[in-house]
Parts: sequence; structure tokens; C-alpha cells
Amino acid sequence: MLTAKTLLKASLGLGSFLKAPMVEAQPRAAFAPQPVMVPIRSIGPRERDRIAQHLLALTPHDRYLRFGYAAGDEQVRRYVEGLDFERDELFGIYNRRLDLIAMAHLAFAPDEQHSDCAEFGVSVAAHARGRGYGARLFERAVVVARNEGVGMLFIHALSENAAMLKIARNAGATVVRSGSESEAHLQLPSATFDSRMSEIALEQYAAVDYHLKTRAKQFWSFLASLQEVRSGMRDARSKSAP
Repeated sequence: MLTAKTLLKASLGLGSFLKAPMVEAQPRAAFAPQPVMVPIRSIGPRERDRIAQHLLALTPHDRYLRFGYAAGDEQVRRYVEGLDFERDELFGIYNRRLDLIAMAHLAFAPDEQHSDCAEFGVSVAAHARGRGYGARLFERAVVVARNEGVGMLFIHALSENAAMLKIARNAGATVVRSGSESEAHLQLPSATFDSRMSEIALEQYAAVDYHLKTRAKQFWSFLASLQEVRSGMRDARSKSAP
């Protein structure tokens, strides 16, 4: 029987391609810790409900930072319903209960005249912050954008959104502030064999992780139902005892 560790090794046997796709302004110091691998899964149209649940759980202030305005529930739902999964790319990070705790939206320009441009947006659940998820999602988006021929990645954020602007600056993006809003743009290098293999490896890693979490959740649900049956049988025996 294959263990989870064996399955991961077999699925991800791509050697040096399996590494966090960092995009940094300066080389990493020799003593600096390496980024932790975080399974990031592509999100499809079947998960609109999970996306809506994640965004609706954000506080009013967090929605303000994510969308640039005080988005109400109805506006959030319209955003989710309007997502174009054929044109854009969406990525998510899930916990062990398969809750969507962080997500990113890589929006490609619908106009062919700007086909080499894309915009990045991200949101992280309040209880999952401080773990670098926003930065990991940004790095994943950069890999996909490069492989899709994007030469310029834009981030439109409120100037008070320090976390988002920090991610952009750490990646070497140019940030221009205009009053309450800031615009960051990062010039991306062309796609390489390594970047394409990195995307494949990271997607496979996330797929295996999600599969294992799904199996684990199903197994725990089975144990819980079995425990209920056993508990019911014990109660029945105790009531029938003289």
C-alpha cells in the first residue's frame, strides 16, 4: 500500500523543478530560510460557492482592501458570478477541512491590444494571515503569467494595503502612489523550460495534496458516523438492560 509520502514522491519526481517559484528583487542571502512549500490549487467554476463563502466571510474592512471599495454582499456575489474561468486563472489554498482560506485572481486583459498584461488580486482569511500565503499565491501567479506570455503584471491596491504593497515591493515591482490608491507593476521575464515545468509540478503537488485531504475528510466522516452508530447501540443496550 502506498503511503502519502510515497505517493507525493512518485507524483512529484521532477527534481529541481519542484521549488517555490520565487521572484525577488535581490538574490536571497545564504543564511536566509527557504520558503515553505504551500499546495496551491487551480480553482474552477464548480467552486463558485466556496469562493463566495470565502469572500463573504471577509470583514467590511478586508473587503474594502481587496476590492478597493466597501463591497456589500450583493456586490461580492456579482463579482463571483462574473468570474471568467476561461480567460482568467484563479488559485486557492485549502485547509484540512477543505475550506478555502486564501485565493488569488490573475485577470488577463480582455483586449487583444493589451494581451501581454495581467492584474493580480488576493485575499486571505483573517485566521490564516501571517503565514506568507499572499506571497506564495503571488509567486504562483507570476509563474502562470510568464508561461501565458505576460510581460507586465499589475497590482492595483489602496495605499493603506501595506501587506499587498509589501509583496509587490519584495518582488521588485515599481509602486506609484496617487493619493489613497497605489499602482504597482512588475516586468516579467519570458517563459523558460524551467518555469513551465515548475507550473506543472506545483499543480500536481496541489492536486495530490487536495486528494489526500479529501480522502482524510471522508475517512473522518466515516469514523464519526460509525461512532454515532456505536453510541446508539450502547444506548439501546443500556435501556433494554433489566
